[in-house]
Amino acid sequence: MPVERSNYVSDVWKNGLFENRVVFCTGGSGSICSAQVRALVHLGADACIVGRNTKKAEAVAKDIAMARPGSKVLGIGNVDVRVPESLERAIDQCVKELGSIDFLIAGAAGNFLAPMSRLSINAFRTVLEIDTLGSFNVTKLALPHLMAAAKKGVSSISTQAPAGRIIYVSATMHYTGAQLQTHVAVAKSGVDALSANVAIEYGPHGITSNVISPGPIAGTEGMARLSVNPQFTGEGIPLGRAGTVKDIADATVYLFSHAGDYVNGVVLPVDGGAWRVAGGNPGGEFEYPGFLLSGKSVLVKAAGNESRKYGSKL
Repeated sequence: MPVERSNYVSDVWKNGLFENRVVFCTGGSGSICSAQVRALVHLGADACIVGRNTKKAEAVAKDIAMARPGSKVLGIGNVDVRVPESLERAIDQCVKELGSIDFLIAGAAGNFLAPMSRLSINAFRTVLEIDTLGSFNVTKLALPHLMAAAKKGVSSISTQAPAGRIIYVSATMHYTGAQLQTHVAVAKSGVDALSANVAIEYGPHGITSNVISPGPIAGTEGMARLSVNPQFTGEGIPLGRAGTVKDIADATVYLFSHAGDYVNGVVLPVDGGAWRVAGGNPGGEFEYPGFLLSGKSVLVKAAGNESRKYGSKL
């Protein structure tokens, strides 16, 4: 049964907005990225989502395709963003079957809660490789296709959807620093820097490169895994509520549509102002500095009442 439009994209966007456009998305099986892709597909795009789990990627792709009759959505598994060869195969398949890559969403990420005292070198490196190196890898491989798409789509800015646009999915904890999130803060700061440099070097080729930084988003896998209270309602956030996947999807539509034609090199927090007050940050529910001084491991009650212990060596 198709997901109701109101759950993943606002009514302000017209149907057919992204007709004849193709989006390639890493991390597309996840709660946030799948909503971004679903919104674009509903509005006319075809899509390719990639991930490490083949069964999940194929199932999520099939579900996203229900957003618009006649849409084409590929789900390609066994893709590790740290391994360029696997990404290259997926990109080649996407172009062969769907014809182009007009939009790129780099959303593959890794996260867990751990104080630095319990953060192994291997765990730190793994998060950097997935988030930062993975974002670079997919950008490097997709850019020739994005440049070709931008050149092809430049002739009719008033009637056709734009092409040649990139969104990186980042985070906000590195703006101020955050306990238990050193690995992610460092990795995501690199993602933001990557986007800025892509904007500078490839803007002259017609490419826009921007960042969306979600705050705490209700009902997502991340909130279930990283929050003591997965049913977070938004207490402490200036707007008084947790975010929704639709909030992130709407920001995506904005940046990929003609409304975002002159937006380039921007970091856009979509968090209700949470980062300014550290509202809802992963790890923020643990007392500071008492928890760090205690030397305890992190114990989180995840979805389904399953207890998960973070902070041990990986």
